[in-house]
Formats: sequence, structure tokens, C-alpha cells
Amino acid sequence: MAGMTTIAKFLAVTIDCAEPKKLAEFYSKITGFEVQYAEDEYAGIGDGTVSIYFGRVPDRKPAAWPGPDKQFHLDFRVPDVEKAVEEYLELGATKPEFQPGQGWIVLADPEGHLFCVCPERS
Repeated sequence: MAGMTTIAKFLAVTIDCAEPKKLAEFYSKITGFEVQYAEDEYAGIGDGTVSIYFGRVPDRKPAAWPGPDKQFHLDFRVPDVEKAVEEYLELGATKPEFQPGQGWIVLADPEGHLFCVCPERS
């Protein structure tokens, strides 16, 4: 029997990591999101609408970049890409040698999850 599909309201993305509290703090600094919960096994940040959660997976290994094992990455818009990259590197991010495009920059967080620093739309 055909019917309406239940519409799901997006809650959060959860990132597996070794140290949830530390990663929550890192992303809190770059997003301005408040740390809403921080325990050894689980942490979360958000702005009241969007949330990022962090779950502890002690033996997690980051996917090689570039490579076929990357499952997702986060994109963030900033007013000044170069300045933001400089600040995020000081907070513990790293910049992989392989950069696949122009205008945005791929970084890895302190545990190796990739994210892109993107310019404002012109």
C-alpha cells in the first residue's frame, strides 16, 4: 500500500573519534557553537538548530587522503579563507598536501577528519 513517507527532521551528525571532549572543543572554537554536553564517551556542540555530536571509538583510524575510504566531510563558510585556515591550524588542524580545487581549502581536524574551508558566496 502506497502512502506518505514519514518526514524525518535532521537532528545532528555524529563523528566517531578517540577523544570526544577535545574534538567538541576544537569544533566549538571554529563554529562558535556552544559545547552542550561533554563526557569521555560522548560530547555535543550546537547553536540551537544545528548540532554536531562526537562519539568515542578508541581505535578509529582516519581514512587516507586522497583515497577511497573517506565517507564524508564537513563544509564551513568563512569571510576570509586564508585567515581562517591560519587560525584553524593554530588550533590543531593540519593541511593535507593534496588540495583538489581552487577557492576552498581542505583541512583535517586534530583526529584526521577532513573539512573544507569555503569562501562566502559572491
